[in-house]
Amino acid sequence: MLLRVGARARTGRCGVADNAARARQELALLLRRLNVELDAVGQRFADRHGLNRTDVRALVAIMDAARRGEALTAGRLGEAVDLRSASVTALVDRLEKVGHVRRVRDPGDRRRVGLEMSDAAMAAGAEHFGGLAHDLVAAMEGYTDGELDVVRRWLEDMTAVIARHSRGEAES
Repeated sequence: MLLRVGARARTGRCGVADNAARARQELALLLRRLNVELDAVGQRFADRHGLNRTDVRALVAIMDAARRGEALTAGRLGEAVDLRSASVTALVDRLEKVGHVRRVRDPGDRRRVGLEMSDAAMAAGAEHFGGLAHDLVAAMEGYTDGELDVVRRWLEDMTAVIARHSRGEAES
């Protein structure tokens, strides 16, 4: 089997390996492009609501915790958005002041305070991201459950790699 790679010809398994490497690189580039587009959607939301990028990340972290049935504390929010304690306090104060977040005492431990998104913030998010969510689900209709399982596993693995890099924990 003869495959052309750039200006030189390669044969056999080496060419197959080159094709696989190129396919993986292309997927990495597509993932980067997806990230750019998602970031633009998030930035439009931030701009419309007077938020910054960290504010939006914080709201997503609070919403994701609620979907998992967990109360997110300020400390766990700091871990989720990679901020130190004083910065998290300022972040929560800012989001609370504009009505996006409220602090809620844990009924089982009154010393513990969880964070919840306000109904207004949930409505704003649904208004802005609802059409996108609908269109994403519709775009998945052409995939089998098995294909979606592979995509899920791939996205989870890629997210874990990216999270390690964003926190400076990547292996060299």
